[in-house]
Amino acid sequence: MGNSYAGQLKSARFEEALHNSIEASLRCSSVVPRPIFSQLYLDPDQHPFSSADVKPKVEELDKDLVHRCTQNGSLDFSNTLTVNDMEDDEDDEEMSDSNSPPIPYSQKPAPEGSCTTDGFCQAGKDLRLVSLCMEQIDIPAGFLLVGAKSPNLPEHILVCAVDKRFLPDDHGKNALLGFSGNCIGCGERGFRYFTEFSNHINLKLTTQPKKQKHLKYYLVRSSQGVLSKGPLICWKECRSRQSSATCHSIKPNSSVSSTVTPENGTTNGYKSGFIQTDSPILSPANSAINLSGAQDLTRNKNVVKPLALSLQVVGKTFAADAANGNSSHGGKNSATSSTPARPGNYSLSPRPSYASGDQATMFISGPPKKRHRGWYPGSPLPQPGLVVPVPTVRPLSRTESLLSAPVPQTPLTGILQPRPIPAGETVIVPENLLSNSGIRPVILIGYGTLPYFYGNVGDIVVSPLLVNCYKIPQLENKDLEQLGLTGSQLLSVENMILLTIQYLVRLGPDQIPLREEFEQIMLKAMQEFTLRERALQMGAQWIPVSPGQLPWLARLIASVSQDLVHVIVTQNSLAEGISETLRTLSEMRHYQRLPDYVVAICASKIRGNEFCVVVLGQHQSRALAESMLTTSEFLKEISYELITGKVSFLASHFKTTSLGDDLDKLLEKMQQRRGDSVVTPFNGDLNEYVSPQEAAAMIPTQNLDLDNETFQIYQPQLTVARKLLSQVCAIADSGSQSLDLGHFSKVDFIVIVPRSEVLVQQTLQRIRQSGVLVDLGLEENGTAYQRAEKYVVRLDNEIQTKFEVFMRRVKQNPYTLFVLVHDNCHVELTSVISGSLSHGEPSHGLADRVINCREVLEAFNLLVLQVSSFPYTLQTQQSRISSSNEVHWIQLDSMEDMSCEEKLYFGLNEYSKSLQWGITSPLLRCDETFEKMVNTLLERYPRLHSMVVRCYLLIQQYSEALMALTTMASLRDHSTPETLSIMDDLISSPGKTKSGRGHMLIIRVPSVQLAMLAKERLQEVRDRLGLQYRFEIILGNPASEVSVATHFVARLKTWRGNEPEEWIPRTYQDLEGLPCIVILTGKDPLGETFPRSLKYCDLRLIDSSYLTRTALEQEVGLACCYVSKEVIRGSTVALDLSGKEQERTTVSENESDELLIDLERPQSNSSAVTGTSGSIMENGVSSSSAADKSQKQPLTPSFQSSANSVGLDEGVSTGTVGTGETLKQECDSLGPPMASSTTSKPSLASSSSSSGPRALPWPGGPVQGCRGLHAALPPIVILSKAAYSLLGSQRGGKLPSSSSLLPHADVAWVSSLRPLLHKDMSSEEQSLYYRQWTSARQHHADYSNQPDPNSGAWACHPRRLLLTGPPQVGKTGSYLQFLRILFRMLIRLLEVDVYDEGEINTDHSESSEVSQSEGEPWPDIESFSKIPFDISVHDPKYSLMSLVYTEKLAGVKQEARKESRAEEARKRATVSMMLTKYAAYNTFHHCEQCHQYMDFTSASQMSDSTLHAFTFSSSMLGEEVQLYFIIPKSKESHFVFSKQGKHLESMRLPLVSDKQNLNVVKSPIFTPSSGRHEHGLLNLFHAMEGISHLHLLVVKEYEMPLYRKCWPNHIMLVLPGMFNNAGVGAARFLIKELSYHNLELERNRLEELGVKRQCVWPFIVVMDDSCVLWNIHSVQEQTSPPVEAGVSSKNVSLKSVLQHIEATPKIVHYAILGIQKWSSKLTSQSLKAPFSRCHVHDFILLNIDLTQNVQYDFNRYFCEDVDFNLRTNSSGLLICRFNNFSLMKKHVQVGGQRDFIIKPKIMVSESLAPILPLQYVCAPDSEHTLLAAPAQFLLEKFLQHASFKLFPKAIRNFKSPVLAIDCYLNIGPEVAICYISSRPHSSNVNCEGVFFSGLLLYLCDSFVGADLLKKFKFLKGATLCVICQDRSSLRQTIVRLELEDEWQFRLRDEFQTANSSDDKPLYFLTGRHV
Repeated sequence: MGNSYAGQLKSARFEEALHNSIEASLRCSSVVPRPIFSQLYLDPDQHPFSSADVKPKVEELDKDLVHRCTQNGSLDFSNTLTVNDMEDDEDDEEMSDSNSPPIPYSQKPAPEGSCTTDGFCQAGKDLRLVSLCMEQIDIPAGFLLVGAKSPNLPEHILVCAVDKRFLPDDHGKNALLGFSGNCIGCGERGFRYFTEFSNHINLKLTTQPKKQKHLKYYLVRSSQGVLSKGPLICWKECRSRQSSATCHSIKPNSSVSSTVTPENGTTNGYKSGFIQTDSPILSPANSAINLSGAQDLTRNKNVVKPLALSLQVVGKTFAADAANGNSSHGGKNSATSSTPARPGNYSLSPRPSYASGDQATMFISGPPKKRHRGWYPGSPLPQPGLVVPVPTVRPLSRTESLLSAPVPQTPLTGILQPRPIPAGETVIVPENLLSNSGIRPVILIGYGTLPYFYGNVGDIVVSPLLVNCYKIPQLENKDLEQLGLTGSQLLSVENMILLTIQYLVRLGPDQIPLREEFEQIMLKAMQEFTLRERALQMGAQWIPVSPGQLPWLARLIASVSQDLVHVIVTQNSLAEGISETLRTLSEMRHYQRLPDYVVAICASKIRGNEFCVVVLGQHQSRALAESMLTTSEFLKEISYELITGKVSFLASHFKTTSLGDDLDKLLEKMQQRRGDSVVTPFNGDLNEYVSPQEAAAMIPTQNLDLDNETFQIYQPQLTVARKLLSQVCAIADSGSQSLDLGHFSKVDFIVIVPRSEVLVQQTLQRIRQSGVLVDLGLEENGTAYQRAEKYVVRLDNEIQTKFEVFMRRVKQNPYTLFVLVHDNCHVELTSVISGSLSHGEPSHGLADRVINCREVLEAFNLLVLQVSSFPYTLQTQQSRISSSNEVHWIQLDSMEDMSCEEKLYFGLNEYSKSLQWGITSPLLRCDETFEKMVNTLLERYPRLHSMVVRCYLLIQQYSEALMALTTMASLRDHSTPETLSIMDDLISSPGKTKSGRGHMLIIRVPSVQLAMLAKERLQEVRDRLGLQYRFEIILGNPASEVSVATHFVARLKTWRGNEPEEWIPRTYQDLEGLPCIVILTGKDPLGETFPRSLKYCDLRLIDSSYLTRTALEQEVGLACCYVSKEVIRGSTVALDLSGKEQERTTVSENESDELLIDLERPQSNSSAVTGTSGSIMENGVSSSSAADKSQKQPLTPSFQSSANSVGLDEGVSTGTVGTGETLKQECDSLGPPMASSTTSKPSLASSSSSSGPRALPWPGGPVQGCRGLHAALPPIVILSKAAYSLLGSQRGGKLPSSSSLLPHADVAWVSSLRPLLHKDMSSEEQSLYYRQWTSARQHHADYSNQPDPNSGAWACHPRRLLLTGPPQVGKTGSYLQFLRILFRMLIRLLEVDVYDEGEINTDHSESSEVSQSEGEPWPDIESFSKIPFDISVHDPKYSLMSLVYTEKLAGVKQEARKESRAEEARKRATVSMMLTKYAAYNTFHHCEQCHQYMDFTSASQMSDSTLHAFTFSSSMLGEEVQLYFIIPKSKESHFVFSKQGKHLESMRLPLVSDKQNLNVVKSPIFTPSSGRHEHGLLNLFHAMEGISHLHLLVVKEYEMPLYRKCWPNHIMLVLPGMFNNAGVGAARFLIKELSYHNLELERNRLEELGVKRQCVWPFIVVMDDSCVLWNIHSVQEQTSPPVEAGVSSKNVSLKSVLQHIEATPKIVHYAILGIQKWSSKLTSQSLKAPFSRCHVHDFILLNIDLTQNVQYDFNRYFCEDVDFNLRTNSSGLLICRFNNFSLMKKHVQVGGQRDFIIKPKIMVSESLAPILPLQYVCAPDSEHTLLAAPAQFLLEKFLQHASFKLFPKAIRNFKSPVLAIDCYLNIGPEVAICYISSRPHSSNVNCEGVFFSGLLLYLCDSFVGADLLKKFKFLKGATLCVICQDRSSLRQTIVRLELEDEWQFRLRDEFQTANSSDDKPLYFLTGRHV
């Protein structure tokens, strides 16, 4: 078969064709080949139609089955419905000029390693127009950009550059033979053969590549610069020119391009408004278009539906949808009619919800010319058929696609030329079908090929609702497992048919089929099959339904439907069944009853079973047709009906009342009867009249519970704000470098809201009340009110300029963190590109243009916070927000601590669950009577949109109810009880009290025109009845401000009290208490908050057009609010308001989509509305909140009886109005502080007020001691039947059914097989569900966010967050609070808490006798050494330590010591300081300068540091010590290694004689740190001004990995494991020992180089890990003697401090140098002496050479530095403190030398009482509880607390201190210690004449002898304490020191620390002086 046919005889061609035909029919039972003769011998030149029209393509049939795609399966037609267009694919069929059959073509394989992906060239570059439409493409001169079509990517056009000489001119002539082109992907040039080029761009052709066939379109740039598909390339002279006069090209604006065709076919006929076209109205000749080619293959790959042209004479001949594959208003086009058809009422465009792009093979992006034939029945995937367009006015002979056989048929009348039409494949829609039957049938596409429709196609609708349910998508294995399916198990067509019938039978008479419901049924069925398959073992086949049994089974199932479902079975084609059904319908008599559904099944032997469903039910067909329109479309439809006067019949119907009287005359009569007077405005009955002047002048009583301006943030809002903040911190810490919080010092913001004037005002009000502008330092207090407006921007046409100003601010302030809050971000989230195509709604694409513009995405100082109650449209596969950056409102279950909150959130779930409360007046209602009236009217007016009919009826209902309640009682029976009770409540409640407060009723009318009509009509009726002062009627139009009559404004002002003269209400909350009807219009509710007086929400107009979750739920979201939790407790529990609950103040309210409050066991909610006060209205429940706690008198819960009281329970004794009055006064005076709402969405609090109180009855009599239970009931919501069935059906506690709907009209399901959303899903889980199973449609703003081709991951923007919470839960307050705490945190990041404590013990310090000259930079060694050492400790951290005895102390009065100080650690004073550029930082600091210092660039560098052991012997420890150094590669220059380079020899030290170099600090810096790997201030980069320095972290062995992870670039010195539990003494001891050993090594090394030993630098710096800032102080000159001189101080770097100290002359003669501790109390007095000889702490330069013999005590945990200083000083060494420098120490909350938590060694039980310090010691060998803590630690802690027991004589007796030899230990603040060194030649304090009150000997060495002790005198009764390592050394010491001579010991005075013997306890003995 592979030979070429060129030049073969026709007989040979005939044999070949016959052979192929036979072979094809044998291979595929369902294909009937076409007549061979016509294929071979009909020549195009002799006929008016091309042979291509009937050519067989037999071989293609085979290939088709293999490839699932034909070479002409490209259905991407151009936008011009011209004749050329119809010929678009004509030459696809003509393989060669000889009309030979197609040549099978095998392409040569692609080169090894090249890309073979469709749509990409072999170099892997994307060529698809979709991806390149915005790119600038450079092409050589003389080349044009053209679009090529690939058979494998029918929905895409590939962009190529072709030399225009090889392309034809406009007449299809003059193209050079051959080809010359370039690849615009990889830039490769000079392809000379189209074959070669087609291989390069991966066309993967199955036929010979020909440029004529595959280069289809010219590409043009639109005015927006978008590259789009232009006109067809005219490869042949267009033979149909003859008809071009009749067929004008209907060409939409060029900007309408199909460049935006979906990648995944999910544009789904998004309709983008009308486009004026440039063509005249279609002439009669064009009616042929309606017949031959007018099929609209909507976005569903294989979906067919009639394309109804809207032939409106307005000039809108064709909708822009041509580009988007979808029609505008369906026209009613009659075949015979010669006038333009009348515009129809229904747009047949598919509703986006159903036409989703489930993985099918074909996607279509333009109006096709002919319907697309169906698919091969056996395959689970649809089979694209052959589509051959024909010129419109030619006979319609079609190339039959795979599944149909042509049968000639007589031509239809009204068609210009005869054309053969296959019989059985067409349906002629009867004339006047809609007029005769009143029904417009909806045909639901099923499985198989739909026939053609001719004739009156405007009267039918083809819906793709269920079509995707029948296409089983290809799923990945993991998805299949999740669904419980195996890959092999697919449903057969027969099973699908039976399931469909069963489903239809099950639907009630008022339900319509829902795609989502049916998908779940299909999934269930497949799961059943999978289970059965497993049960029958692997592979065993169960018998499927045979095609023969199908008709019988189908009829059997339908038989139970009570004739509501019929089944028609035909043999030849579906067309027969459909024609039969339509004929029956058109001939039907009125008394006959129609089925709701007819299932047409075609049981064809050839093609297998096919079916479709014809919906005939009056209600169902209308609902299905209307549900196909998007909200914008049906609103346009309604306005069209109103503008063109189609509603006039309906309007005239409503001109009379239900009793038949003329309404206007009746109203006039009433007006005359009433004369000038009007009904009294309030405090009077409806039959009391007053004059208008009197009415206007009536003043209500003022409301007393007014506290309306307080703005509070409630606990849940705080929690959510903190969650937001921690998410921002997580972004900053993520290491992605996308946010550097340390960079910012200020927060600024802008709030972008949808186009709603009220929402803007409401947000402004919240911003003003919250004071956030002043808190952020953005505005001054006085001006903030006016300036607030620049922070709120509406998404309207002016946003561009305002937004540019904002972005300029962002660019100019790099150190300000800007937050762009996009509130209600789910509204109008369409893409800019689709916006430029729609010349309809002005808001199109605005949000996208702002939020997703490049500047916003790239600004590093801009966070985008999107806020929404219905975030589903942002949670698709293409979402730009990472799921980890979503912050969800707190789930109520997690809020145990909320049990005391008085208010609970009442949202969608609660409304659904409230239906199970079993109360007589449910909160969600459906007005059945109204629905019946609507249905009757809808049957009478089939051509009008149901919303128009509903609206007119609703207006009449309210008008008649008003008349019935005032003048015509006879009309009472004609209003539904629901409407009557609402109106009765509304107009009677103001009459009950002097305050005149009432309720609000919202009537939701989405269409603005209808809303205006309703307002005018109701206002007219109200005014004629004289009620204009009784209640207000307000049009709530998002585009305009709230407008209220002046007398009502005056009333509102009186209630509010202190409002200024010019005040007017700007938000709905300002209308609190005003009796009014708000007619709320607009496409979506936009999150406006309503007052608590909102009592009724009338949603009866929200019908089956609202079949997406967002659309439906946001309507009910209007009523969500906070209520008293009693309401939710259900009405069976008498409430126990315990004292605890009464203490709580109320909590504000806010917003969200549905927080699942468990109503079965009600919780208190997050934030709740504040109390309202209230007049008692007839309806009972007072909404005033639970009362001000001061008044305790019990109140009986009272319940007002009244005709229509909305009680929550029946059978409760109702009180009289009298009790109501007393209750009213109570609650007016009681209301607790009100919280004005804090949300951007309607929250029910805000200006205070009452929603007419409805006292709530609780059974069980009065609850003693609590106030009346005024529970604010949530508003009552009246729904349409359709909405009620979706929101109210909570079977088995599932989520409301609305949650299983498509989440939003702009998204599509990814697959028809998917798990169900189950009831326990949290909003986080729902988000993940939607991210897996939905994708953005083509017009969605996120559609362009395509995945990364390499990783396949979707790109999320790192600085974008999403805050979601139910509607009205308080999100606005939450994000304003977030801004506030974000600012505080940034300031906190720039601030540090430093200790601010004055020095202690200044009253008894030694004064310096030797004068020092002020202003000296360095001490003079001569004079300095003469200054005596000040032994007293002045560091404030030692304020609770024992005093060190000096002679001066003896003179201090004992009382001077304050009363015994608190035992527990007191809170030390701190102050917040701004960090400067010289601060030391912890790990949380990131900046550009020091990130090298901090980070390692990659993980590999972890291994770049090397571990070195370093061993030396310590005489003190008496053993070898092995330390480990961890040295990063970059720091190795500081060390000396052995010649082999492996062994560490020493750490380099500089020389004393080295010249001062500004970039060098000589001393190595050691920082011991424990427990502070993150929080220790170990980043000295800025403190050292970036110079190179040697810094060693000294860490314990077990903490080393943590420190190494946080500080990979630091040198670590790791202490031996034996010191893991040691205190800071050990670290300091080892630092000093190591440094001395290193000094010796360096001296030896440098000595060999000729350097003197004493020249090696002997100093090291030892500093704490909490030293943060260093200051220099100078005393300013005194102006006059009495004035205290000021101290000026400034921050300096650590580098400059060290360099200054290191430059001290003769520095090697000083042992320790330090600086003083900073305090705000530093005075010039304390700076008088520039240097002091005293204790230094925390930051010291230590001379390790001089102090060689003075050691730190390595056992110590506390005071090791005081002990060391005293020892150093007694050795005669100099300690110098520089007073002109000070150190600030940060208050670090974690780590450091924290106390051990002391626990018993063996835990007996968990709950042990804490162990007291006196239990830290015990008698040896006792049964005492042993503790798990180091012995030394227990001893030191014990001594601190045991001074009363050990040294009773010393308490507060500073004249007689305790004598401590060679040690300083803290033995409590009440005791003074006299430190004496036992070393010879040591300098000690003068003790002559001192009688000591005690003696402390701690581990004394051989220097302490009996002779030494005998020098000291002791008081009688003085006590002794000797401490030793073990019992034997204790006894030896007592003997050696001859203690028993003077001291008396008892056996029981021996103690040990409470350790086990393994832990080596310390022993001590006490005794008394005799």
